[in-house]
Amino acid sequence: MRSEVFFDIHPVFTLDEFHAARAETGVKLSTSKNLLAKHVASGRLVRVRRGLYATVPRGVSPEEATVDSYILAGHLARDAVVAYHSALQFFGKTYSVWSRFHYLTRGRRRPTVVQGAEFIPVQDPAPLRILEDRGGGIVERPHAGGHVRVTTLERAMVDVLDEPERSGGWEEVWRSLEMIEYLDLDAVVAHALALGSALTVARVGLFLEQHAEALMVDEWYFETLRGHVPRQPRYLDATHASGRLVHPWNLVVPEYVLERGWRSRADGVARPAGAWRGRGRVLAGGV
Repeated sequence: MRSEVFFDIHPVFTLDEFHAARAETGVKLSTSKNLLAKHVASGRLVRVRRGLYATVPRGVSPEEATVDSYILAGHLARDAVVAYHSALQFFGKTYSVWSRFHYLTRGRRRPTVVQGAEFIPVQDPAPLRILEDRGGGIVERPHAGGHVRVTTLERAMVDVLDEPERSGGWEEVWRSLEMIEYLDLDAVVAHALALGSALTVARVGLFLEQHAEALMVDEWYFETLRGHVPRQPRYLDATHASGRLVHPWNLVVPEYVLERGWRSRADGVARPAGAWRGRGRVLAGGV
């Protein structure tokens, strides 16, 4: 493949990808390196870091060129997958827009900053790391002249509930997930169980229960999740914030999450205490 043709269809690429595309010509790796260096010098490419390049659009100077953050995140490791809040943001389902991007990878990487955006690697969860499909829920979507590997909305929903600290805390998580109009609930439950965390299962159950009507959640899904919740009461997160013990999820949930108190701040209308009613019994007190 001619270099210019390759550049036109690869806004971000690695040295290995470029060399593989030219392999049929029998060129040496050193020749590919020299050719890329020539195009960097001419302003056709920018070198993001060793072995990673971005194409500069015609008519744009290298200093003015911007690199798409989602495509870049997907090239920071061979197996990189845009995930967590970044996956929700890719699909337009976040309350806040961030310049911080998380991506999944089997290996260990260091965070990096490119053009003011922060890219944070996260190792695949231990129960999924050895699986060939990495637990599934990974798709490839066309974007900005290239392609992005990203987790599905269903997997992203469970992942942000599994690790809310990566996604801005409960208000950001709740407000973002409430923007999703439809979910494949079979996929949601399957991924929640695959992670092997009773606490995560309970969080997923709590969210689905609060939004059962909007998401059309059948009782079967609740029954399946209830079989895997913590046996003893657990706090919603590591802050051990006081709240109400919510059955059947065995979670101590802060009032502002149960009542979605941030809505009161937004519309100026006070919400009465106890306005939320779950399917299970709600008790006062903590663990």
